[in-house]
Amino acid sequence: MMCSKIGQILLSVICITISLISAQDGDVVFLRALKDDWKNTPPSWDHSSDSCDSSWEGISCTNGRVTRITLANMQLSGELSGHIWQFTELQILDLSYNKELIGSLPPEVQNLRKLTELTLVGCGFTGPIPDAIGNLESLTSLSLNSNSFTGSIPASIGKLKNLDWLDLTGNKLTGSIPVSNESTPGLDMLSNAKHFHLGDNQLSGEIPPGLFNSTMTLIHLLLDNNKLRGTIPSTLGLVTSLQVVRLDRNSLSGNVPPSINNLVNTSGMFLSNNQLTGPIPDLTGMNLLNYVDLSNNSFDPSPAPSWFSTLLALTTIKMHNTNLRGELPRDLFRIPQLQKVDLSSNMINGSLDITSNPSTQLQLVDLQHNQIEGFIQRDQYEDSIVIILADNLICRESGVTDRYCSSHTNITTYSTPWNNCGPASCVSNLVLSPNCQCAYPYKGSIYFKAPSFSSLENSTIYLSLHNSLMALFQDAGLSVDTVSLKNPRRNADDYLVIDLEFFPSGVPRFNRTGILALGFALSPLKFIPPEGFNYIYFFIPESYEFLPGTKHKSSNTGIIVGSAVGCCVLVGILVLVGTYCFLRKKPAQQAQPFALWDPTSGSGGVPQLKGARSFTFEELQKYTNNFSEINNIGRGGYGMVYKGSLPNGQLIAIKRAQDGSSQGGLEFKNEIELLSRVHHKNVVGLIGFCFDKGEQMLVYEYIVNGTLKDSLSGRSGIRLDWIRRLKISLGAARGLQYLHDHADPPIIHRDVKSTNILLDERLVAKVADFGLSKPLSDANRTHVTTQVKGTMGYMDPEYYMTQQLTEKSDTYSFGVVMLEIITARKPIEKGRYIVREVKEAMNKNKELYDLKEVLDPAIGFSSQPNGLERFVDLALRCVEDTGNQRPTMSEVVKELESIMELIGLNPRIESSSSTSASYEGTSKDYNYPDSSDSLLSYSEGSLPSKLYPE
Repeated sequence: MMCSKIGQILLSVICITISLISAQDGDVVFLRALKDDWKNTPPSWDHSSDSCDSSWEGISCTNGRVTRITLANMQLSGELSGHIWQFTELQILDLSYNKELIGSLPPEVQNLRKLTELTLVGCGFTGPIPDAIGNLESLTSLSLNSNSFTGSIPASIGKLKNLDWLDLTGNKLTGSIPVSNESTPGLDMLSNAKHFHLGDNQLSGEIPPGLFNSTMTLIHLLLDNNKLRGTIPSTLGLVTSLQVVRLDRNSLSGNVPPSINNLVNTSGMFLSNNQLTGPIPDLTGMNLLNYVDLSNNSFDPSPAPSWFSTLLALTTIKMHNTNLRGELPRDLFRIPQLQKVDLSSNMINGSLDITSNPSTQLQLVDLQHNQIEGFIQRDQYEDSIVIILADNLICRESGVTDRYCSSHTNITTYSTPWNNCGPASCVSNLVLSPNCQCAYPYKGSIYFKAPSFSSLENSTIYLSLHNSLMALFQDAGLSVDTVSLKNPRRNADDYLVIDLEFFPSGVPRFNRTGILALGFALSPLKFIPPEGFNYIYFFIPESYEFLPGTKHKSSNTGIIVGSAVGCCVLVGILVLVGTYCFLRKKPAQQAQPFALWDPTSGSGGVPQLKGARSFTFEELQKYTNNFSEINNIGRGGYGMVYKGSLPNGQLIAIKRAQDGSSQGGLEFKNEIELLSRVHHKNVVGLIGFCFDKGEQMLVYEYIVNGTLKDSLSGRSGIRLDWIRRLKISLGAARGLQYLHDHADPPIIHRDVKSTNILLDERLVAKVADFGLSKPLSDANRTHVTTQVKGTMGYMDPEYYMTQQLTEKSDTYSFGVVMLEIITARKPIEKGRYIVREVKEAMNKNKELYDLKEVLDPAIGFSSQPNGLERFVDLALRCVEDTGNQRPTMSEVVKELESIMELIGLNPRIESSSSTSASYEGTSKDYNYPDSSDSLLSYSEGSLPSKLYPE
């Protein structure tokens, strides 16, 4: 222990000495510290003595100091350590779409006083947003959306007088919206802000009237999908600059204030799915309004409002289930830009007349579930306009076959057209671009939250978006050959979603520099889409397999200065290092428990193993064909995973630690001793390990059918019916029960998820990946107090709040997996949480709890899936907020066994043995993807505990 402390002190002295002596660059010390803190940093991050040369990809400087760090979608993993807060000249920090960047945002963020843009979109950050954020007085953009931040919105944000863009969408924020008073600031003080994006959270309370005032310059107010209640404040009408208002999917009630029509610059008004009452709001005078959605509110019964036909910019009218009644005026359909009218589920009667010069852009009139008696339509409009009158009086007569009496599903299949080039094919995983070039594209989806149009079939719309993107790339000097747009659609939140593929120019794939430049260009602050899209959007990229980066040389100046500095301190460093090595020499065996252990002779320090054997490096090198690329079946934060074959033919999976991720010898010894004691048919078995030639490797049994997630998503080609899903659930539950009740010592897995449940050749479930597991000692038989780690969406909220890890934390995660098994949905998808989705959708008074909309159709509904309701009940008990309300895994196993008995199966036989005939497809040598969800990899924040000293 003393030696370790002395060594740390000496190393610290060396680093501090170099940073003080070096006249050229102090920031390089902190860059190197970041390189040590994070995994998967760009390979070009060498040991340059100049932080401002091209070796540091994603780093930009001004006057010799680091002013910009942009590392979006680089597959970084780790936490925001104290080192990043040392860049006191930093102006832009963008670490977006690195899902394995986890942990909290510490108060030290306030050190970045010159920061203008803080962008941490789509990462894995948790915990509260610190009040210290309000000390960043230069901040103009704060984008923390699509993380798992909790707690309330800091009132201190109101002190950011220069803030233009505030985006906290898609977190778990609670509490009320802060407004100022005599002692505290609030969001109402942000008179220069144009964007309040606070949707998809759990904000509660009323929308405070004091939030709005006439000095504000807001153009986008997004409060959708929260738990807000009370009335819409009349003060909203004071902010006449507003262009988009989204208050939908809350619990707002009462009358819509008459002042709403003061918003004369508004193009999109979304008030749907609330509990609004009183008269239908009068929107007269809102002449720029394109898109209005008032659906699913309880307005007073009334005829279609007269303002319909006066707002000539309208493209979309949605008033589903709003108590409309009476006959529709013919003028309604003459609005010149009208594309879609949805007035379904009302009490509209009389005759529908669409004969008087309807809009040439009109595509859909949905009036199903009304009381319409007649329909008049000119023949020339019959094919161009889709009319839906199902469940109206006109369609209830026997023998009616008119096509307008059936429901209609509009499927859009647009994709960017080919540029007059002949047919061609590409090898390997390359894709043919619209310019007929074979390349590996950078893919993602772009979401527009409030487009002004409804039509998804107008190719001119997508051409304008394509041209805007290409102009952006050309202006930025990016080597993008073309962009392909595909599959435009509206999602459940009424966002327009378009899939994009970006193709590189002149090379088969982008390198890291190219991806960094693309990510920076696609920021909402940089790219403004063409008219009609409204630039409230976000881009979600897919992970990308990079070309190896070019290793840059340090600048000559850096070499000269570095050499001079090195000469000055060389003697001192040698003395310090020599002293350090001398002090370390005697206790070497204690620091490296395997240092004197020869696995062939059984000498001292041998770990106490049960059933696991040691391998030499040469053996594993031979079994994997020298760790060849073809044997590489995955990777994670710990390192690469290779497939191998033992001399007896047994297949193995070898998890090989990458440089920099190896833990200490003592910790490695403890881990293999723990894993070697785990033996159960529903737990992936440890065959052995390698601690040789500086390598640390774990050798597991190879599981041929990959992860449960791969089968649920269809990626593996295996179809899982209800019976098979039930058997898999029981197998996985038994594996966890074994860890809790029978392992010695008991083990809490801490990262239960569908990617850590593997399926063997008979589709028997096996729990895998113990990188975050915690044993329960004799002194801590009920819980372990430990730093919060795990995967967002599966994590126990009680563990997160108290930092007390219990066996019931695994129960919670398993409950989420159970919901994933019956829905085939991700736990968190586009900001929507599967637990909440199921709870809100279910109705116990109806068949299958009325969950058919959220259940995976592949389960099969041709016959009643017996036991599914009990399965849902059990899953929801597992995801109760507090651990004392959840069952133990032993109780979960018993209930699953009872469900199997209910449907006539013997749980003792069926869950442990089945044949390949029980599912579609045959057992195969599964090709594990090179992604964060690979076999036995530490994924989605699931990093080995050794990387986080506790």
